[in-house]
Amino acid sequence: MSVERSPESIEKPVDLRGLRALIAVSDSGSFRAAAAQLGYTQSAISHQIAELERAVGAALFTRPGGRGHVLLTPAGEAAYVHARRVLSELDALDASVHATQRGERTVVRVGVFQTAAAELLPTALRALRDEWPGVEVILTDTPEGPGLADWLADGRLDLALTINQRPDDRIELIRLFEDPWVVLTHRDSQLATAERPSFELLDGTDVVAWTSRWPVQQELEAAWRRRGITPKVVYRTDDNLALQRLVAAGLGHACIGRLAARRAVDSALTWLAPDDILIPRTVAICHPRRRHLAQAARSLSWALREHFGR
Repeated sequence: MSVERSPESIEKPVDLRGLRALIAVSDSGSFRAAAAQLGYTQSAISHQIAELERAVGAALFTRPGGRGHVLLTPAGEAAYVHARRVLSELDALDASVHATQRGERTVVRVGVFQTAAAELLPTALRALRDEWPGVEVILTDTPEGPGLADWLADGRLDLALTINQRPDDRIELIRLFEDPWVVLTHRDSQLATAERPSFELLDGTDVVAWTSRWPVQQELEAAWRRRGITPKVVYRTDDNLALQRLVAAGLGHACIGRLAARRAVDSALTWLAPDDILIPRTVAICHPRRRHLAQAARSLSWALREHFGR
């Protein structure tokens, strides 16, 4: 009888070739395709996987035989995640060392929206600096619509943080979390005392809004119209801080994302979270599909997913 061991009990060193073989077999679905991809014979790939399975004490693949695709076992799925991370970190180490030897400075260009720059990036950038101490990160306002895919595809951006980004064949979307719309208001306003928070409370009230050139604001106002909500937009701005200050001054209410509302800049502000979802508001990372992503950019993406993905 064989006994599976926990990762803590692994005593035999794990060969990196086995980790690369694990990833290649899983991604391609067969030992034959993995062998062609890595430049080994099929028997060599089988041997590397067998050695890895002996090292971890668990079967990593189910092998249906014939032309059926091999599939990861639950243990294999866990090993796959760690193998990806280990190899990514090793590649990052190698790239960082060689860049230092060549006297190069690594630059990562990131497209952001204002709340992402203020609330998401600082945590992820601290993690990035530990791994890439000499990296230079350039933050740029994320272009709207198809312009974002253009910037990622031609190298003006390495990755981007977006809200409700529309699919495009040139980019890969990695969902982080939902950041639903909430109502931002002054603590002394009538809305703040409402027993049942709802977006309908905005009907007929003064509202501070984003400029209508932003697709997310256009979507928000279309959602108001569909529900018969007709607020009076008295101020428009592109600046998150200005919007919050105007609301704090009692000049109107606003709809903003929950992430920004939680970190409101003025103690005079409060926010209401209706039970219903007005429209989805999805925060995602965007990668270029057909362009190599530098290791430092990959590391930043991993840091964002590790800290904020849910």
